[in-house]
Amino acid sequence: MAAFDLEEQEQISQIKGWWEQHGKLVTALAIVAALASVAWQGWNWYVSKQSAEASALYDAVQQAAVEHNAQKAREVAGTLIEKYSATSYADLAALLSAKVQVEAGDLKNARVPLAWAAEKANDPALRSLAKLRLATVLLDDKAYDEALAQLQAKPDDELAARYADLKGDILMAQGKSAEARVAYKAAVDALGDASKVESATLREVAQAKLDALGGAQ
Repeated sequence: MAAFDLEEQEQISQIKGWWEQHGKLVTALAIVAALASVAWQGWNWYVSKQSAEASALYDAVQQAAVEHNAQKAREVAGTLIEKYSATSYADLAALLSAKVQVEAGDLKNARVPLAWAAEKANDPALRSLAKLRLATVLLDDKAYDEALAQLQAKPDDELAARYADLKGDILMAQGKSAEARVAYKAAVDALGDASKVESATLREVAQAKLDALGGAQ
């Protein structure tokens, strides 16, 4: 019995010694782990809260679009972009607000959300789409050099043909038919043997423009 007591005392002494040596580190690590867990839970709560609030604002932009209320769409989208720019709702609101502005004939105010989305949208594909739409607005506004500048970056693969076709339109507006021909040819080539209805239609349109300029040379 005494032997067991001595053995237990020895084990206790070893544990005490280990704790004296490593106890502060273990305690510190436990505190860090607890704080990290609290921080992670707090971050998840914050992200969920931001997403819910951004979603509500995007619903308001959609409602404004249905009502053709350009001012409301512009103001709500502006708030969404200002406060919740890290969410996908900001990207979508920028594009939708710009669409409403264009439909209202307000090209100046259509530029603003598109310029933001073209540079800062979270989704690269949406950045490419925003550049395309901004270039279209700039073409309509006769800002040809600015429009071409938006099309210099390599687009998302699915938009390559539309970029080239629009570039051809801008060059034609500038009276640069030889360069426009090259752009239309690039659009036709990018579409290849298009099978989707939309792609096939774009190919036919680009081919018609190319033919009007004398075809590929």
